Amino acid sequence: MHRRRRTALVLSAAIAAAAPFLTACGSDAHPGAAAVVGGQRITVSQLENRVNEVRRAQRAAVPDTTQYQQVLAATSSLTRDTLYNMVLDRVLHRAAQDAGVTVNRKEVEQERSVLEQQAGGSQALQTTWLQKYGIAPDRLDDNLRFQVEAKKLAQALGTDPSQPAFWKALSSASEELHVDLNPRYGSWDVQKSSRVDAKTPWVREVTAAGTQVSA
Repeated sequence: MHRRRRTALVLSAAIAAAAPFLTACGSDAHPGAAAVVGGQRITVSQLENRVNEVRRAQRAAVPDTTQYQQVLAATSSLTRDTLYNMVLDRVLHRAAQDAGVTVNRKEVEQERSVLEQQAGGSQALQTTWLQKYGIAPDRLDDNLRFQVEAKKLAQALGTDPSQPAFWKALSSASEELHVDLNPRYGSWDVQKSSRVDAKTPWVREVTAAGTQVSA
């Protein structure tokens, strides 16, 4: 596998695995919000819309009902994972700003071009990101910007995304932003360095085809 291809995949895996290092808390102080980051709300409606984008893409990619049910079962934590990614995107952007890192459109286009060549085309890349990372095709460029921003931040810090120095910068950014997660979606446990998922049976994440995801 090409080195840049490995880098992109490893980066995505590292970010997904290390996200619990972020400092955050949960409260019911913001009704209707899935999370509040830097005083800006990520509403439950916005979260549901993002999740539904993925579900529609998955359904289109897997028309067989039985196979689609298997996909739903395999991605039952999609709502929480999507929220964490939405929060992490804002935290990463703050950390990048603090480090003087910027990303332009040309860099994102270059990243996409390279990955498309390695994946075997645009459709193949979209399928890979959907299956591996739960990224809807329409959100691919946003995620690639995230990837480029993370790599450039790591370079600016003289480290890489798998190292504590990178996550320390993101933890500091999350503290600056006062990340506040709605407890129904879980919380970050920085002491245990692990994700603590809410044990709430009334959170419904696996839905039938064509229905809205409800919280």
